[in-house]
Amino acid sequence: MPLKFGMSKAFAIAFGVMTASAIGGMFTMIILYKTETHNMTMTPPPTQPSTTLPPPPVMRLPKTLVPQKYDIVLWVHLYTKIIVEGNMTNPNITTPNQTMLFTGNSTVHFHCVQKTMSIFLNSKDLTVDAPVVRNKDTNKNVPVSGLKHYDDESDFLEVQLKEPLEAGGNYSLLLAFRGDVSDNLEGLYVSRYTDEASPGEQKLFIAVTNLQPTDARRVFPCFDEPDMKAVFQLTVIHRPETKVVANAKALDGWKYTWFEPTPKMSTYLFAFMVVDNTFDFTTSSTYARPEAVGAGHTNYATDITGRILDFYEGEFEIKYRMRKLDQIALPDLYPAGMENWGMITYQEGVLLYEEGVSSLLHKEEIATVIAHELAHQWFGNLVTMKWWNDLWLNEGFATYFSYFAVDKVEPTFNIVSFISPDSLASSHPLSPAPGDIQTTDEILGLFDSISYSKGAMVLRMLANRVGQNIFDKGINAENENRAPGETARSANSIAEFMGPWTKQSGYPVVSINTTDGRVFQKQFLFNSSKGEWILANINCTGYYRVNYNPENWERLLTQLQINRHRIPLMNRGQLVDDAFNLARAKLVNVTLALNSTLFLKNETEFLPWESAVMNLEYFILMFDRSEVYGPMQAYLQEQVKELYNSFINYTNSATVPLHDHSLQHTQLLAIQLACSSGLPECIEMATEKYADWMESNTTNSIHPNLRSVIYCQAVAAGGKEEWEFAWDRYLTSSDTSEKEQLRRALSCTRKIWLLSRYLDYTLDPEKIRLMDVASTINYIAQNAAGQALAWNFIRAHWNYVSQGDATALIAGVTRRFSTQFELEELTRFEADYDLRGAYRVVSLAIEQTRVNIQWVKENKDVVLQWFEQRTPPAV
Repeated sequence: MPLKFGMSKAFAIAFGVMTASAIGGMFTMIILYKTETHNMTMTPPPTQPSTTLPPPPVMRLPKTLVPQKYDIVLWVHLYTKIIVEGNMTNPNITTPNQTMLFTGNSTVHFHCVQKTMSIFLNSKDLTVDAPVVRNKDTNKNVPVSGLKHYDDESDFLEVQLKEPLEAGGNYSLLLAFRGDVSDNLEGLYVSRYTDEASPGEQKLFIAVTNLQPTDARRVFPCFDEPDMKAVFQLTVIHRPETKVVANAKALDGWKYTWFEPTPKMSTYLFAFMVVDNTFDFTTSSTYARPEAVGAGHTNYATDITGRILDFYEGEFEIKYRMRKLDQIALPDLYPAGMENWGMITYQEGVLLYEEGVSSLLHKEEIATVIAHELAHQWFGNLVTMKWWNDLWLNEGFATYFSYFAVDKVEPTFNIVSFISPDSLASSHPLSPAPGDIQTTDEILGLFDSISYSKGAMVLRMLANRVGQNIFDKGINAENENRAPGETARSANSIAEFMGPWTKQSGYPVVSINTTDGRVFQKQFLFNSSKGEWILANINCTGYYRVNYNPENWERLLTQLQINRHRIPLMNRGQLVDDAFNLARAKLVNVTLALNSTLFLKNETEFLPWESAVMNLEYFILMFDRSEVYGPMQAYLQEQVKELYNSFINYTNSATVPLHDHSLQHTQLLAIQLACSSGLPECIEMATEKYADWMESNTTNSIHPNLRSVIYCQAVAAGGKEEWEFAWDRYLTSSDTSEKEQLRRALSCTRKIWLLSRYLDYTLDPEKIRLMDVASTINYIAQNAAGQALAWNFIRAHWNYVSQGDATALIAGVTRRFSTQFELEELTRFEADYDLRGAYRVVSLAIEQTRVNIQWVKENKDVVLQWFEQRTPPAV
């Protein structure tokens, strides 16, 4: 799955276009994946099985049994279409009561490695009975003494036996089970939508799975660990008016649908969907609501999918293994996409694109998510990490390769990259010790920017380091004519290099003193620069920050103001990013960081501006409730004015520079910064265009790229009328991209009562879908007027709002915390609430709040003075 797309465009920008030198190194990642197979393949049975009975397991399943195949029969009782009560369009149609029940049975075939009197599986929220254990070698049943359900985080189901299973034997276990389709986007869950084309209002329902990382056990009893791979053969019993899609290709059937056996795969990749027959699909098996397919909203995704698949097959030199590939746009899903083998699921907003309505930049999000999920068909599905502590091997590789794929099929996107946030003490290594990651909550805590972003950046650095020679060896690693030991030597060299990067948190700072030539952290020396500046980490191929002595910093920042083009574009952005992060770490003065933004008044490229905006956001969060904010706004207005004016002809005429996606990003950033910093002409433009829309009821005067910022700024400047106009459009729009832009804009109002009402709407899934609750509250919390409202709201309604992305919710709502009172409230929250998977992010938030308090105390006065000195005099 991709990292949650509350990031949307920011994620598409966050790691992108790798340098040309890394292209060749891409193949080298295949080498690493091959050499890492000892971490990523199932442990083989021992040649001399022990007769010693194993101790009771703790959290992890014992390795006494090796699953080989599951035969699963699932009967989904859900109705996929229900007429809304009171609708008399067709009185002959009766309205059934919805049932959320599913029942089934499964037979798991397994090999016994070590003698045992118990069979341990995982099962959660299922009623399981009727166990039948059969010795396949003797064709006799093994007597069962009982079933034991473990009421703890292990989710163990123990089948207790009267006679032992013998090492070397082959057995099967039949279990019957029943459970409920979930309302909480986990396991087998229900997604709802409305049939807009029907003569009467109809509610439609989809039963669909989302099992990563540990929710297969909610659907059927299983060995729910990633290295315990098996073949899955599924039969689904469903209502005649429905159809079923699953991992494998369907065989013949009506009420019963049989599927081919899958390749051997992990339980979390098992997937199926039961949906009404009207749920449509293209000839290329892209499924969506019928009106979306009919209007061509799946065309872009369908077009690039084939080209991305071709790219991966050519680069990896391994054909896609499944006989079909379905891609499904779901009304409800968390996260943005899930890489189920042969049946990839997506949120509608990251698969559907409507020409003339969706932002052109939205294509980048769609392409990046699809490329990420398709990369998983090799990295994650075909080859899988042994345990969740090495999640980065799945997500880092998929993130890394996805940008090569996007760059290949859409070269005009020009995606760019940054170092991921990985500097707090409670940050985790890329690859924690297996013993540190045991529970589901601990596993969920790894789905963060470290596993995705740092993982991709470390791989990029490795690709740049190993070069063509290792690549050539690795690409032929399976050649039988290779000299013995060559692959092993390459693997050892890579392991030695990668170990510190994967086993330790954070990243190094390389300090360079140009006056005496000393370099700290790396064991080599520079000669004196004799008054010239020195720039290290050219084009940012290394995963580290660079610090210089004050004299060299001054020369570099002066060079940026005199002639910025002498410094490569990537490094212009990185110098700003390094300066601000080093200042927060107290390695340079905060005024040096602020001085790194002075050259931006004449800068026209997106990357340096994006770097500055991202870093200045911290200053805004810390100071937008203090006297610092006024002078800071005035400075930002002055700096961005020229950039805003350079796009004024495009903006006023509702157009964008079509020839360059990078310029489209820059135009959007210029408007966002100009309006948010209070530039009068920007706010006037936004309010006028919004007023034209309200009057004419057509958005022709607002380009799709610019709607998000114009909607937001107009709602912020307006009142009840502007807000309720946006809310009405949100409720009536069928375009997912438009709805997302409106949902975010609604949070921009400065009216407290409107924000409070909007928060209340998040408790009603008919108004705000559960998957959108966390991001909606976070949008409100980004607004200084909504910060306290959002914090109080999530505490009052924690049990409901935490069903979504609780981790992102806490991270978003606490970003401004910088007072002792807020720290005390957050500490009480940690002690008093059931945090489940959010415990790690709460710990991080507490640590960050302490950092913020100290930072504000130390820097407020000097920052205020710096901005005041640069505030233009009043006219």
